[in-house]
Amino acid sequence: MSGLVHHYGLIALFLIVMLESGGIPLPGETALVAAGVFASSGDLNIAAVIAVAAAAAIIGDNLGYWVGRTGGRRALERSPRLSSWSARVLPWSEAFFHRHGAKTIFIGRFFSILRVTAAWMAGVSHMRWWRFFAWNAAGGICWALLVGLVAYFAGHAAADAISRYGLIGGVAIVVLAGAGLLGYRLWKKRLLRAEGETS
Repeated sequence: MSGLVHHYGLIALFLIVMLESGGIPLPGETALVAAGVFASSGDLNIAAVIAVAAAAAIIGDNLGYWVGRTGGRRALERSPRLSSWSARVLPWSEAFFHRHGAKTIFIGRFFSILRVTAAWMAGVSHMRWWRFFAWNAAGGICWALLVGLVAYFAGHAAADAISRYGLIGGVAIVVLAGAGLLGYRLWKKRLLRAEGETS
């Protein structure tokens, strides 16, 4: 995945993130991490990486939403194998998205399974589009900013942590490392100040 982003740059990033957001299980977050690391090396512009990833996430999710709203629901209701299951599940899904749709769409951007499924499930459940769009845009922008900047500032260490422990674990490791470094610097400053006062 990083090879695609390295060779084709922002076009590859846009396509991978958009297709993942639209419902095709591709490693969009890995592509964004790779782009952020390449930006830290000077191969890409980090502002462009964040803007492209956010736009791709928003566009892809909206495509997934409309596929779910138009064709997905019809396919579930007309399929002989799925019609009885959809008759039981769709009312529950509609009630869930009515109550918790905004949170699900925003938070779903940060979890790989929900990143692929949340948009078309919102469409199948007939979540109001303007509400979906607002929370989807907020989630896409926050996700692109957070992942892009962590990968940019922490470079390969962040990429390894995110690929090994996921976004939340990777960010937690980077934050803990930063807090440890800050604590060490404050302790060293206090120690130097105490030595200056005693001398």
